[in-house]
Amino acid sequence: MAKNTFNKVHFSSQTVEWPTPQGLFNELNEEFGFTLDPCATHKNAKCNTYFTKEDKGLKQDWGQENVFMNPPYGREISDWMKKAYQSSRKGATVVCLVPARTDTRWWHDYSMNASEIKFVKGRLKFGDAKNSAPFPSALVVFRPPTQIAV
Repeated sequence: MAKNTFNKVHFSSQTVEWPTPQGLFNELNEEFGFTLDPCATHKNAKCNTYFTKEDKGLKQDWGQENVFMNPPYGREISDWMKKAYQSSRKGATVVCLVPARTDTRWWHDYSMNASEIKFVKGRLKFGDAKNSAPFPSALVVFRPPTQIAV
């Protein structure tokens, strides 16, 4: 791949939606028993209860749900991570599939306050993509204060 082509793909914002790999979701769902997908479309929802862009998931109450969140990876990711963190303080367990952007403000403001961070080995293939993502991924888990082990 030519250098210019690599940089275009690696740093592009052609899309902010990266559909979750089903195998990864299934593995996580076995552990967490997800009940809410707040960043879905009608086509890619992972849970029976989900919010689409039109439902404005950031404004909804996530209650005490077990949430699987694969947020839009654009500028608004900070808002989604803030919502995940705040929702965990109110009783939700939120598992976030995000790019491992350890140099960003949102990572330090929210991910570093997570109950658990798991880095995904290798690069994920999102949706039905033929190629792997141009970025590493991480699972950031926010648990309610009563579920945090000491």
